[in-house]
Amino acid sequence: MSIFALKCIALYLMVLDHIGLYFYGILPDSLTVILRILGRASYPLFLFCMAQGYRHTSSRKKYLLRLYLGSLFMTGFALFVDSRFPTDGFGYGFHNIFLSMFLVGVLISTIEAFSKSKKKGLIMAGCIFALQLFYSIAPGLFPILRNYKGDTLTGIIPNLALNEYGFLFIILGITMYFLEDRKETLAIVYLLFCIAQFSDERLNGDGFPLQWFMVLALPFILRYNGKRGKSYKYFFYFFYPAHTFLLFYLANFVWK
Repeated sequence: MSIFALKCIALYLMVLDHIGLYFYGILPDSLTVILRILGRASYPLFLFCMAQGYRHTSSRKKYLLRLYLGSLFMTGFALFVDSRFPTDGFGYGFHNIFLSMFLVGVLISTIEAFSKSKKKGLIMAGCIFALQLFYSIAPGLFPILRNYKGDTLTGIIPNLALNEYGFLFIILGITMYFLEDRKETLAIVYLLFCIAQFSDERLNGDGFPLQWFMVLALPFILRYNGKRGKSYKYFFYFFYPAHTFLLFYLANFVWK
């Protein structure tokens, strides 16, 4: 499968997942659970596509800039939607895979820089630490930021610990990058990651464990053939906020 094919599968599964998210309480509970289970494979597929795209992009700086601008847009868009379309539930929610992918790219570049030049790698690592420090002190320096939640603040000042699915999935994206040509190793690492997700949800969760069903993405990942396929990259940037808003609006202002 090409990257384009994997992205299309991830896109389809993402829509199913968000239908289950927004239409919870409207659709039958059993159907909602099925949709959420299928949707667990979406984010890992997008992570894998990002890792491979980052390897082959002609300009990493432009790639990272697009992701960061996407993060800023999703942050502002979420604030706009929640202010203009208030609801009694959880609202529009936090959707920002651009932020997570941006962090994956930054850390990949830092690791590779360190392997070539320890000085450059340490400087980049220092900049990342400075960014994390700035995140923690920014509300004290700029009082306006005290009005925003952590999810909003991290969309502006990227935080390694506070992003969609958390830091462990950032590590997973990095692993996907460095194990691209070692599929058997990638497969066992991925399976162990899924097992750890199951264990974590059983110990710390308060419901049916869902995230470990991300294992459903593995067969698709292993079928990657090294080809990019068609390129509609800006379509994916547009589709992400468009479909989440449409589903949010339908669930909260049409069906209810």
